[in-house]
Amino acid sequence: MNWFKAKTIHFTGIKGVGMAALTGIALDQKKIVSGSDTAEVFPTDAWLKTTKAKIKIGFEAAHLPKNCDLLVYTGAHQGLSNPEVLAAKKRGIATLNYAQALAQVSQRKTLLATSGVGGKSTTASLLATILESAGAKPSWAIGVGGLAPLGQPGCWRNAGQYLVAETDEFVADPSGDLTPKFHYLNPAVAIITNLEHDHPDIYPTLNDVYASFTAFAKRVVPDGIVIVNIDNPHIQAWVKTLDRPDCAGRPVLTYGFSPRADWQISASHTAMEKQIFSLRYQRMDYKDLVLNLPGHYNLLNAAAAFAAAHYLGFDPEKLKLGLKLFTGTKRRFELVADINQIRLYDDYAHHPLEIQAVLAAARDWLPRRRLVVIFQSHTYSRTKALLPQFVSSLAAADVILINDIFGSARETETLGISGQILANLIKAKHRQTFYAPGQAATLTRLKILLQPNDVVLTLGAGNNWLWHKEIIKLLRSR
Repeated sequence: MNWFKAKTIHFTGIKGVGMAALTGIALDQKKIVSGSDTAEVFPTDAWLKTTKAKIKIGFEAAHLPKNCDLLVYTGAHQGLSNPEVLAAKKRGIATLNYAQALAQVSQRKTLLATSGVGGKSTTASLLATILESAGAKPSWAIGVGGLAPLGQPGCWRNAGQYLVAETDEFVADPSGDLTPKFHYLNPAVAIITNLEHDHPDIYPTLNDVYASFTAFAKRVVPDGIVIVNIDNPHIQAWVKTLDRPDCAGRPVLTYGFSPRADWQISASHTAMEKQIFSLRYQRMDYKDLVLNLPGHYNLLNAAAAFAAAHYLGFDPEKLKLGLKLFTGTKRRFELVADINQIRLYDDYAHHPLEIQAVLAAARDWLPRRRLVVIFQSHTYSRTKALLPQFVSSLAAADVILINDIFGSARETETLGISGQILANLIKAKHRQTFYAPGQAATLTRLKILLQPNDVVLTLGAGNNWLWHKEIIKLLRSR
């Protein structure tokens, strides 16, 4: 069953950010949509509640609609072994995993794909926003709970030529399909924000990551382009291999602060919680660009989006307007509350380099304020493989609260690592470090530690962002 022929689609794991994006596309295509997921609160819940999708809690064969043309499933909930997937196959209902479904959706558009460790969601959101401001009527599938000013995480326009999609190198289904998700796609523009050693359970070494991204670059259509952040040391090493005959020789456009970049961020400063910057390309200067996001990493994301849209031939003045209109996405340096002289932010940063970048951005955005970080590491394998880097990056905060590790459903053991071990290692370098395993311990510690003018940041890909309601109550009681 082809996605476009299906009239009714059921999403098993509908709350996942990628699945929610596909849900938005399906609804825009006037399909009848149902889905299922756990009772756990997800960043997509608020948006999904505004839709016509019928969502049930838990995974049961009975949740499949009587009339169902296609089931789309995620690898996060047993993959092919999920009871709903098994039931669909027994009933002769076609099934696709998320990566396969996105690949089919993308076949009717010119695909603009973002990838990399850190920045891909924001870059995709920026690109969709500036294309919208330029009148391109883009479609998009972006792994965030929502983005401003566009709103929903997934959108389909029949008239528009482009589909902006966030994609990544993780496998489509750990239980059955070990194809990296982005290997299903054939983009016209492939943006690679950063290359780092991540997902060590899938990629044992950095060279394995390089090989996967090389295969992705080969999938770019013959007249397409690869756009990369040349400031990233691993990209500097990797990109040299793309000129080899066995890598298909796709043309490469670079961006960064480096004078070697094709698109150079030539000047920037922060004022009134905005970044004003300039881009230089082929002796042309694009000045007084405004970005409502903090951090050098977001300037890089903006440069990537601007470069891609410029490559497609859009008016730079309209692109400038789009940058200025963009105000961010959920769980990306998201201001949650500002109460009693204390601000609460949330960010999905879960890789050491992402944490380092977010803390540097917070220092620049909110100078002379104490940074109180609540960090929940995600997966035992990542925590163990990158332990020294986690220690170093988190030590840049003023006060550090370490939660228990948020394990993955695919992990069967703790690998001898824990939140307590991580906290002890950081404390050896930074005295203001505390082990706060869960919500209760975190609130107790915050009550003791918080001071006026503090900035509290919940960081990680786990569930500590669900504690915001109780943290806000604490702030109001001060």
